[in-house]
Amino acid sequence: MTATATTTDEDRYRLLVNAITDYAIYMLDPEGRVVSWNAGAERFKGYASTEIIGHHFSRFYTAEDQAAGVPRKALRTAETEGRFEQEGWRVRKDGGRFWAHVVLDPIRSSGGQLIGFAKITRDLTERKLAAEALRKSEEEFRLLVQGVVDYAIYMLDSAGRVTTWNLGAQRIKGYRPEEIIGGHFSAFYTEEDRAAGAPAQALAVAADEGRFETEAWRVRKDGSRFRAHVVIDAIRDGEGTLLGFAKVTRDVTERLEAQRALEEAKEALFQSQKIEAIGQLTGGIAHDFNNLLMAVLGSLELVRKRLDYDPRITPLLDNAIQGAERGAILTQRMLSFARKQELTFVAVDVPSLVRGMSEFIERTIGPTIDVSVRFPPRLRRVQTDPYQLEAAILNLVVNARDAMPHGGKIAITAEPDAGAVSPGGSRGDPAFVRISVKDTGEGMDEETLKRATEPFFTTKGAGKGTGLGLSMVHGLAEQSGGRFALVSREGEGVTAHIWLPVAAPGPHADAPDGAPAGASGRQGLRILAVDDDQLVLTNTVAMLEDLGHTVIAALSAKEGLEAAGAHAELDLVITDEVMPRMSGSQMAAEILRSRPDLPIGIVTGYADLADRGSRLSLGLPRLAKPFTQDALATFVDQLMLDETTPA
Repeated sequence: MTATATTTDEDRYRLLVNAITDYAIYMLDPEGRVVSWNAGAERFKGYASTEIIGHHFSRFYTAEDQAAGVPRKALRTAETEGRFEQEGWRVRKDGGRFWAHVVLDPIRSSGGQLIGFAKITRDLTERKLAAEALRKSEEEFRLLVQGVVDYAIYMLDSAGRVTTWNLGAQRIKGYRPEEIIGGHFSAFYTEEDRAAGAPAQALAVAADEGRFETEAWRVRKDGSRFRAHVVIDAIRDGEGTLLGFAKVTRDVTERLEAQRALEEAKEALFQSQKIEAIGQLTGGIAHDFNNLLMAVLGSLELVRKRLDYDPRITPLLDNAIQGAERGAILTQRMLSFARKQELTFVAVDVPSLVRGMSEFIERTIGPTIDVSVRFPPRLRRVQTDPYQLEAAILNLVVNARDAMPHGGKIAITAEPDAGAVSPGGSRGDPAFVRISVKDTGEGMDEETLKRATEPFFTTKGAGKGTGLGLSMVHGLAEQSGGRFALVSREGEGVTAHIWLPVAAPGPHADAPDGAPAGASGRQGLRILAVDDDQLVLTNTVAMLEDLGHTVIAALSAKEGLEAAGAHAELDLVITDEVMPRMSGSQMAAEILRSRPDLPIGIVTGYADLADRGSRLSLGLPRLAKPFTQDALATFVDQLMLDETTPA
């Protein structure tokens, strides 16, 4: 009964072992030959029991392991130590390899004699491949992170200490791995941020919300600052326990600087467009106002000339004339800002011009201001209008004086500009001369500096300035082909720079003396006067008739052409420049086609750029509005003199 039960138990055991397919379970004799074989072994290794029983188990090993004696060592280890366990590559019947977990246990009799070995093998190929893929992925990720140089990517432990460090972090922050690993990441923060607790706050937000992101200033190893975009992510295990933080930092300093440069360019463009729009408006208003002043000033002069002196009337007329003349100066400044003022360009010796007005400057600014003048030897002449340049320098000096109510110093200097080559000069010759007026006054804040050249903007009290002084300087520089700039900080004074182009060889101008030419007594000419403004035309006709001339009036260029064709006896033509549909220069060109010897003069206070080239190419003299009767008489003399002078 017992034997039957034992046999039954053995059969059951054998059936159990043979039924297992996930493990290869089989017996070896003491020499390592296979003596039993289950279904799992057949599935793993590919051998049927009739093919393998009686053969040595070493055939399951790779050729390399067989050569190294691994099967023999496995049996010896199991025999001497009671167990052998290993993972390694094994070989199937078809030569394919699989990754196996192997356990080899000795089997002994009740007397302790070795009778064989029990061998259990499990196929772990899938797990091995998955682990290898994971290892490879982790290695590739590590190499990826290490290879990134545009981002600082590193790990922090839960306390904020650095645990990894990539090349990007080294490049951006300046620390080598051995210098920073183990150190606290707060070393990258500014002193102000550390004092405010910013590092701890960043970790707290990342821990609570899973992520922290900001853009702020950070500090490199050498102490320099850079603008950083920072992201901190919390890292947790499967149970949610905080393991540390992943930190990614990008240096966005260049982007910030590019953005700032773009904003500055946009602001400069806006300011340029605003100044241009104001200039257009100012030029148009000044042109119309000039015509009104022409009528007022001319009429007042004629009234004064025709009335005997009356103490009750004559002073009032003089006062009205002076007011009109001041208005004329104001419009000239407005036109200068708008770059529409007629300028007489000549080669100007800046040192001679400034020294020529030194005495006047000293009288103007008073005894509490010390003025110094410094020029290099052999400074080249500049191409501009000497009268307007004198007015511009005087404007700057007066502004400097007003900024120093308790006294100070003004320095007037000029030097070659080394930034370009002049059109007619050799290499190394400067294209511009920079004239500077520097004071030790109160200076300007940023907002005032931005608006300083706007027309009518002034920081002076009511009635103490027109707000057009710097605008006029700006207009002169631009119209001369140069530029104007102010440099200032609050409390550090102001330096005004005027860049003017170097003059090509040609006629030189002495410092202006302002002395008007006297009117002649020439009379009896037949003159065609053309102007689209009735007030100005009436005034011009009255002045010419008062000088003893016969005048034919025309209110447009078309009427002027008709009159010129109808009156062959004309001695000269005086015409306005800016008129609708046809300018004075265009009308003059038409007249000169049929009458090339007829003297023609242009009167204008508005430099129409489209026709200025035509006027200059025709060689037409010009008279600036508003003009006095004496100036008109001199202009007539000039026109007739040019007509009679032999070519």
